[in-house]
Amino acid sequence: MGTYIDGLIETRTAGRARKMEADLHDFGLGKAWDARECLFGYGGVLALERPLFDQRAWPEDACDEVPKELGELNHSHSYAPWAEIAAVDWDAPLCDGPDANHLGEWRPGPGGELVLDDVVWAPAEVLGEAERLFGGDLFPRERPGGEVHLNGAVYRPVVVTPRMFVPPDGRRAPVGASMRALAAEC
Repeated sequence: MGTYIDGLIETRTAGRARKMEADLHDFGLGKAWDARECLFGYGGVLALERPLFDQRAWPEDACDEVPKELGELNHSHSYAPWAEIAAVDWDAPLCDGPDANHLGEWRPGPGGELVLDDVVWAPAEVLGEAERLFGGDLFPRERPGGEVHLNGAVYRPVVVTPRMFVPPDGRRAPVGASMRALAAEC
């Protein structure tokens, strides 16, 4: 089970009407529960306080390809103009404290320094090691000292940022590239 981000990229014609340019489904983004929560405030378990483009519904003048009726597979609409997307601070916190379920997994980078490699649901073996180290079954944000070293990685609580789940240079990069190209044409 999961949630797909589906939608489309629109542009405005010379007459200011909206026109569909691309269907997000064609980018093959797959299931993206946490990314959808970061972007639109729906789904996921991140308990975000400030999603980027929180459930705004759809623009009144959306093009004909945008479904206008709610249903089981068509709900939680939102949108974002290119100017807002281009202005996103991908490293700004989306909540005021560490996530209660996810951990940052840091691994040695090319120069040996620790770099954030992934953001993962807290693995059971890491929680078990935290219990051994700290003397209790503590969730990530409650750990004194805040990190567990295990299997060559360092696990730390994280404050969620958009880059963690919707990196502009990750697998969603083709969407951003298309939007930048379309914005340059308009």
